[in-house]
Amino acid sequence: MEHIVFFLEGPSEQDFLKAFLPALLPGHIHLHYQVFQGKQDMEKRLALRMRGWRQTNTCFVVLRDQDSGDCIAIKHGLQQICTSAGHPNALVRIACRELETFFIGDWTAVAAAFDMPALAKLGTKAMYRQPDLLGSPSAELKKHISQYQKRDGARRIGPHLDPARNKSKSFEVFMRSIQQIAA
Repeated sequence: MEHIVFFLEGPSEQDFLKAFLPALLPGHIHLHYQVFQGKQDMEKRLALRMRGWRQTNTCFVVLRDQDSGDCIAIKHGLQQICTSAGHPNALVRIACRELETFFIGDWTAVAAAFDMPALAKLGTKAMYRQPDLLGSPSAELKKHISQYQKRDGARRIGPHLDPARNKSKSFEVFMRSIQQIAA
């Protein structure tokens, strides 16, 4: 695969991927980002953008937050859109609740990103051992980092995330998919 095109719900996902992926992927893989203005915009315009992509040797990855919706239903709906656009093999990955679940899965990365070493200890607390079950991961980050902002956090935390250390199952599935594409 020479190209991976990410279809993303919003700009913080792009900020995260740009900060996180380049160090993990081989240099011959070109990353492209198609950013939508929220989930409704994504559902409305995803097929059109997929059909418009003309580069060969490309893999499509759709990444969206679950928010409060049914994960299986969201994924199924997005897969149907990809199929209708002529790309039934596109990967659809859902971040359980929010992208920030990926960050809370690795409190050591969060601590390094914000130069707050004490945050690393939060990873041992029972409530953070299964970050995909949290109701609002972004609120949890805000509780511990008063200046936390989504886009800034994505840019700062991304370079520090360690897939081997991360406790988020949705992050694990996302990473496994990206590694399979790159292999």
